[in-house]
Parts: sequence; C-alpha cells; structure tokens
Amino acid sequence: MAIMAAPPPSASGEPAPPPPPQPLQYSLLLQHLVGDKRQPRVWDPAVFGGIPCPPKSEEQKMVERVMESCPFKAALACVGGFVLGGAFGIFTAGIDTNVGFDPKDPYRTPTAKEVLKDMGQRGISYAKNFAIVGAMFSCTECVVESYRGKSDWKNSVISGCITGGAIGFRAGLKAGVIGCGGFAAFSAAVDYYLR
Repeated sequence: MAIMAAPPPSASGEPAPPPPPQPLQYSLLLQHLVGDKRQPRVWDPAVFGGIPCPPKSEEQKMVERVMESCPFKAALACVGGFVLGGAFGIFTAGIDTNVGFDPKDPYRTPTAKEVLKDMGQRGISYAKNFAIVGAMFSCTECVVESYRGKSDWKNSVISGCITGGAIGFRAGLKAGVIGCGGFAAFSAAVDYYLR
C-alpha cells in the first residue's frame, strides 16, 4: 500500500485542500470497452476447468466420414433441391392465371382436377430441375474442395461457374459463358452472405 505525502502547508500554516478528483471520462472508458483499445477475449475452456469431451467411438467416426463424403453431400443437395423445386413449382403454378387453360376453348373454366394436375406437373418439372442443379453444384464443390485442399469462398465460385457453364452450354457457347458468370456471381453472393 502506498503512503501519500501530506500536502505542503499554505502560507497561513494550514494544509492546502486536496485537489478535486478528476471526473471519469466516459470516452476513455468506452475505448476500452468497445473502441480500439478493447482486448478480445479468448474463450478457453481450460480456464473454466475444461469441458469434458469423451473420445469419439468408431461408429461416430464412421458417421462423420459418411456425412463428409461427396456422394452424401450430393444426395442431400439432390433431395433438398427436389423438395425446394417442387414447392416452388406448386407455388408458381398456384399464382399463374393460365393453369388449366385450354387454348381450344378459352371461355371454359378449368376444373379443380385439371388445375391440380397442372400444378403437379409443374411441381415435378421444377423439382427435377432443382434436384439436378443441386446435385451438380454439390458434386463439383466437393471435388473442387478436395482438389484444392481448402474450404473457402473460391470453391463455391468455381463450382458455380462449372455448374452454370454446363447447364448453359447446352444452348451454345455464349449461353454457357453467361451461365458460368451468372452462377459464379450468385454463388459468391450467397457464400458472402452466409459466411
């Protein structure tokens, strides 16, 4: 504990009054809390006694290997794309005014059965397309990630370009280049938003 010296006596012989305390400067305090001088906290479980983590069993390791494999990721993307595409197809068919429309008889009102049939056909069509695109993208991303040995945004951009180019190339070289650029840009935007 530090001992403070007494203030020197004044001319009248009485000690001088202590200087007033400095007011707390909130701007300095805020710099240490949220500003440039803030020290990041490293969360170390060992400080709190550690979190017990039992070793993984062989079954858990096998399940991890299966879930990280390219075929599993492709199958998952295919199923997810099928479900999402089907829902999107049914939704778009539901808001389309031409569902069940017969060009031979434009004044006839379509029956509920005809509308549901058209909605189902559109849902299946969208589901197949989304499933193919999802599987293609997932496969190429997994292969690119395995080849590069890194997991970063470049993998999704490269696989988006490959997928978009492959889909667009069926309509010609120009469409393939546009598909490559479009899918790559969309993949980069999604990856930027999600990471």
